[in-house]
Amino acid sequence: MTQFCPRMARHNFRHRVQRRVLVLRRCFCCFWDRLLICSPGKPIRYRMLSRAPTPAVPSAAADGSIIASSRNLMPSPLCHPKDSDLVPLKISLLGDPQIGKTSFLAKYIGDEKDEQGEDHQEKGLNLMDKTFVVQGARIYYSIWEVDGAEKSPDHIPKACQESVAILFMFDLTSRCTLNNVISWYQEARKWNQTAIPILIGTKFDEFIQLPIDLQWTIASQARAYAKAINATLFFSSATYNINVNKIFKFVIAKLFDLPWTVERNLTIGEPIIDF
Repeated sequence: MTQFCPRMARHNFRHRVQRRVLVLRRCFCCFWDRLLICSPGKPIRYRMLSRAPTPAVPSAAADGSIIASSRNLMPSPLCHPKDSDLVPLKISLLGDPQIGKTSFLAKYIGDEKDEQGEDHQEKGLNLMDKTFVVQGARIYYSIWEVDGAEKSPDHIPKACQESVAILFMFDLTSRCTLNNVISWYQEARKWNQTAIPILIGTKFDEFIQLPIDLQWTIASQARAYAKAINATLFFSSATYNINVNKIFKFVIAKLFDLPWTVERNLTIGEPIIDF
C-alpha cells in the first residue's frame, strides 16, 4: 500500500488549482477580446447605400469619461481591418412625422451633422453615426431614422433589421402620435424581436406649458403604453437637451451590463423616467 504523504498531496492540490486558474484566465481574456471587437449576438451587417465610411477617431479624457467624435457617413457592411477594434451597433428611430425625431438625433450627433451629404441619404430614411469610447472600447452607433411621412414598405425592415435598440418616439403635446406608437411597435417587431424597446416623449419644454391635469393624463397613458411594450419611458427635449444623451447611455449600459443606472422620476412637471 502506498504511504500517504501530506506534502505531496498539498503539492498536487496546488498544481491542480494553478492549472484551473490558468484555464479560466485564458477563457476570460478570450471573451474580453471578443467583446471589444464584436457586437453582441451574431455579427451585425449593414445595407450598403454608398461609399464606405471614414472612421471617426475617439479619445478618452484623463478621468475616463466618454469623449465622442462623429461623422455622418454610412457604415460599410463589415469593419475594415484597421477598424477591427470597433463595436458596431445599429439603432432605429420610429414615429410619426413632425414629432422632433430629426431634432433629437441632431442634438445627440452634434455639430458634425452639417457634414452629412445627400449621397448618404435615402428618401424617407435619415442615417447618421457616432463613435465614442466606453471603458476603453470604441463604440460605433449607426442610427437609422424613419421619416414617417414616406410610407415605403421597405423603410421599417431596413431600419429595424439587426438593430440592438429601437426608439419609439411621440410628441408629448399630440396624443394621436402617442396612440400610433402601438402600430409602430407592432410593425417593428415583425422584423426584429430582440431589440431593446425605448419609448420617448419629445418636446417636453412645450409639454410643461399644458394644463397640469392634461399633463397627468398624457403621462399616465404614456406609462401604460411603455408597460404594454415592456419599454423604458423617457420624456425629452432636444431644445434644452433633456435626457437626450442619457437615453443613448442607457442603451450601452443595458447592452453591456455596465454599472450605470438612471433614477426613476414620476413627478408631474418634471421629465419623467419610468421602467
